[in-house]
Amino acid sequence: MGEDGASALAASEAPLLFGGYKTSRAADRWRSILCHGNCFTVKPWTIDDDGPSMPASLSLARKVGAEFIGTFMLVFASTAAAIIDHQSGGAVTLLGLAACSGIAAMIIILSTGHISGAHLNPSVTIAFATFKHFSWEKVLVYIAAQMSASLCAAFTLKAIFHPGLGEGVTVPSGTAGAAFLMEFIIGFNLMFVTTAVATDVRAVGELAGIAVGATVTMNSLIAGRISGASMNPARTLGPAMAANDYKAIWVYFTAPILGTLTGAGAYSAVKLRDDDATPTMRSFRR
Repeated sequence: MGEDGASALAASEAPLLFGGYKTSRAADRWRSILCHGNCFTVKPWTIDDDGPSMPASLSLARKVGAEFIGTFMLVFASTAAAIIDHQSGGAVTLLGLAACSGIAAMIIILSTGHISGAHLNPSVTIAFATFKHFSWEKVLVYIAAQMSASLCAAFTLKAIFHPGLGEGVTVPSGTAGAAFLMEFIIGFNLMFVTTAVATDVRAVGELAGIAVGATVTMNSLIAGRISGASMNPARTLGPAMAANDYKAIWVYFTAPILGTLTGAGAYSAVKLRDDDATPTMRSFRR
């Protein structure tokens, strides 16, 4: 491919991990390799006389389907690990629980992020929509898919582990106030990192899954013994309903949302403006 063709390919658009988010940069600037480029596309690119053309947009049904599957996997893995840890007398350990949640988040983002964006979390969906990185028209559909997946995962676990499902419910180990503060902080951490790797044109997008997975692991280590490290209303709702345990459930529906909104806002406030620096080509761009 000639120099002109390579330049056109590098500058053209296609969804990647967390695909479909909107950026505010002008069309002639470098694009975020998280949201643009030719890696992890669903359909192969074609090259014609006018340069590379993008694959057709995915239908909403496919995006919602991927979101459902991804959320199911995440809730199933994190809840099952907590149940097994309790039933085995702590054999999984806090580090194992944190690693399970983080690895699950990472592999789901890497496998479904180019389809649905891999929100996996109503708090993330709301935060992205609030800061205009996601369409409000799709918010309710995404949240419905996430909550439905949570319920399906929880009742599947109930069929496997009943009556031990209650050990997988996220509840405060101390006061509700302490759990609220911790959930707010880890929600902030999660969304600060997610906003950075998902929306900033200078981010190395191919590392998004690793960055978010590592953040989930860190948050789980910090908050696991205090609040259960939910970070996610979908992670809490399904197991709570299946186990009929609603202790302090308000914490897990308010703190993560407030934390993610604050985290997204904080990154939006501190990130470089388009004219503050000239982005350079990243080593992971193809």
